[in-house]
Amino acid sequence: MDTLILLTLLVVVFALAFDFINGFHDTANAIATSVSTRALPPKTAVMMAAIMNFIGAITFTGVAKAITKDIVDPFALQNGTLVILAALLSAIAWNLITWYFGIPSSSSHAIIGSIAGAAVAAAGFGVLNYEGFVKILQALIISPFLAIAVGFLMMSLFKILFKGFNLYKTNKGFRTVQIGTAALQSFTHGTNDAQKAMGIITMALIAAGMQTDDEVQGWVRVACALAMGLGTSIGGYKIIKTVGGKIMKIRPVNGVAADLSSASIIFGATLIHLPVSTTHVISSAIMGVGAAQRVKGVKWGVARKIVLTWIITLPISATLAGLIYLFLNLFF
Repeated sequence: MDTLILLTLLVVVFALAFDFINGFHDTANAIATSVSTRALPPKTAVMMAAIMNFIGAITFTGVAKAITKDIVDPFALQNGTLVILAALLSAIAWNLITWYFGIPSSSSHAIIGSIAGAAVAAAGFGVLNYEGFVKILQALIISPFLAIAVGFLMMSLFKILFKGFNLYKTNKGFRTVQIGTAALQSFTHGTNDAQKAMGIITMALIAAGMQTDDEVQGWVRVACALAMGLGTSIGGYKIIKTVGGKIMKIRPVNGVAADLSSASIIFGATLIHLPVSTTHVISSAIMGVGAAQRVKGVKWGVARKIVLTWIITLPISATLAGLIYLFLNLFF
């Protein structure tokens, strides 16, 4: 078999593996609040999330196109298929490490850092599309802070609107509403996160000369959506435990506020074709909601651990991808 075809096939396989892992790694965040408040049993929440992720994934392609062309130019990337394979292996490794320790790190940071690191190792810093890359980094950095602010405002509004309501009845009502907000959260996750693997496969097809534009082919959309849906069905209970309970004690009203806040930001980013970290956005929205409820009620030690993981993911994944590329380059 021709080496280029073999490498392209490996990219497709590992891109789908990345989406599968993303399904049980990141989707856990989307349903964490509904599981922790017992609005939904874990198995029901996971299956609902799998279905909504699939629907969201096949609905949009704008973020996929941003991944395809905004980090590096796939039409000008030398040895591009090997670069993309190295990036995928790096992102998968980091996702599995953080999943094992139950740390809600960002798959978005991991794959974007990995693509940049592998590309730089292959062709130097000049290969980066700085305008597009900076735009993506800005979205990744700004979105968590925006989520904190929106979460804080949303919870503050809920406190005013439902001030005179019976706590038990309000919680019961919000538990029902949470089923809908968890579904919405999972849908928006699919519209953004599943797009990243689609963009990577499209990059590989362009680099291999098998495609001449940045359109995402139908089979790529369906395959990535299925991979993420299947990954979601496996569930990510370690991360559910961290996001759903270790940041703050979540009541149904908090869960609805956090879900609505994060879903609005993720879907807004999808509409303007920007990849954001669903992990960061959801965790940050929970922090904002917790701060509005009671600042001391947020377990800031856990929050600091999560933020530290956010900060180190980009440089670690970039470095790891660069090293993997140099290693693979010895054999291909």
